[in-house]
Amino acid sequence: MTEMVFGTTPVRAGDPILPRWWRTVDRWSLACVLGLFAVGLLLGLAASVPLAEKNGLPQFYYVSRQAVFGAMALGVMLVVSTFSPRQVRRLGVLCFAVAMAAILLLPFIGTDFGKGAVRWLRLPGGMSVQPSEFLKPCFVAICAWFMAASQEVGGPPGRAYSAVLAGVVVVLLALQPDFGQASLVLFSWCVMYFIAGAPLYLLFGVLGMAMMGGVFAYGASDHFARRINGFLAAEVDPRTQLGYATNAIQEGGFFGVGVGEGSVKWSLPDAHTDFIIAVAAEEYGLILVLIIIALYATIVIRSLLRLQNERDPFARIAGTGLACAFGVQALINMGVAVRLLPAKGMTLPFISYGGSSVIASGIAAGMLLALTRTRPQGRIGDVLGRGRG
Repeated sequence: MTEMVFGTTPVRAGDPILPRWWRTVDRWSLACVLGLFAVGLLLGLAASVPLAEKNGLPQFYYVSRQAVFGAMALGVMLVVSTFSPRQVRRLGVLCFAVAMAAILLLPFIGTDFGKGAVRWLRLPGGMSVQPSEFLKPCFVAICAWFMAASQEVGGPPGRAYSAVLAGVVVVLLALQPDFGQASLVLFSWCVMYFIAGAPLYLLFGVLGMAMMGGVFAYGASDHFARRINGFLAAEVDPRTQLGYATNAIQEGGFFGVGVGEGSVKWSLPDAHTDFIIAVAAEEYGLILVLIIIALYATIVIRSLLRLQNERDPFARIAGTGLACAFGVQALINMGVAVRLLPAKGMTLPFISYGGSSVIASGIAAGMLLALTRTRPQGRIGDVLGRGRG
């Protein structure tokens, strides 16, 4: 009866971890994540070779690094996906503290790599890390914990705590400036706050303040103003990244120009990162783009459907925030490439090159898989008894 009502898989006491994990994990979402990683390696073979030659490195230098980052990300994802909701919460709190400390250090020891925004910390050996990538999934976990605690009888004002925390994080990201990540963090908080029972007028108020903040940023930040002006311009300058990406997408058509025959990767500086979807569209055509969209949509939709039956408030709120943030980040990246949105410097999860992006995506996907695993949800009599009470 429990399975009929809640759609859960019974867990037998004493089961080994791996068989229990395999029975309860969402294998469709897991397969889609693996598919995205495979697509990322495929596109990396095309997009990163020109960059390697330009920098005097072996042709497949960046592809090899991406494979290493991807293996690390998949390993982290599989480990985290075995966690219980409580373990996910603890991991989120710990990683959030580390990521926040790193972001606070950015004004003093951070670098912008010539991109106009101080977002990275240099590490020994020529490595770098972008703390905001790791902050996102951890922020979702800690805010979901606050919101879930506020639903308990006599619980703390967790929703107010989460609002203060969201405001602090958004301001810190905007100061880098990193308005794309700040917008994504604010969006994920609004989704979770809505799921936790926030009134709509409050969310509209947050949206209004965000718009006022955008107007202020336009006047105060040349970096932000240039991107908005480029987006609103009647004509796209063909010598800009948006111009190159738009032309590549148009050239690709339905079937693409052929593997290795694309030209945008030779002229677009961020072809292997922020604009990698343009490489996919030019060489493989609309078909591969639709496959990529289907993979992201499957992960988001299946996760939300599985979370409908989740009775743990933390798992339901955090899982919804992670799923929506994952999908919206992909949507923003692809929307920028086709000029539906202003440029934001946001990667395509599991596909764009970058160690921070790929490993942080692995942590987020692992948390999502852990929270959407089927678990015993209690007996139907418990629910009926509470209803009669």
